Amino acid sequence: MIANFFKRLTEAPKDSLQGEDARLALCALLVRIARADAHYSDAEAAQIDRVLVGRYGLSPFEATALRREGEEVEETAPDTVRFTRAIKDAVPHDERIGVIEALWQIVLADGARDAEEDSIVRLASNLLGINDRDSALARQRVTARS
Repeated sequence: MIANFFKRLTEAPKDSLQGEDARLALCALLVRIARADAHYSDAEAAQIDRVLVGRYGLSPFEATALRREGEEVEETAPDTVRFTRAIKDAVPHDERIGVIEALWQIVLADGARDAEEDSIVRLASNLLGINDRDSALARQRVTARS
């Protein structure tokens, strides 16, 4: 299953990665950020579930199942670029700031920012066509809602 996902991710023509594959790519990116500081906390896992419920209208059970699948994908993924490419192809530019806000929700879920987490958010933002200023504003909105 994971091998088929990576095959679709690397061989799919532009704009063909949709639905569940795009969701799985975002989920794996969220897990990658949560694991970036070498401490994947229960708070971060729960926040990923909340993001998935809110973004995709999943039930809590479905969100947990998707997160677990995302954890498996993230473990075997060679780089972050593949996830962001899939997300960029599937999410219109004007909706990508919501993706960045989701990334910041995970970074801030455990109450501490880490340089590795910040680095992945910066990379993902740039690859998604979101500048540093807009990413910082997204972080501020997430912080204000917390």
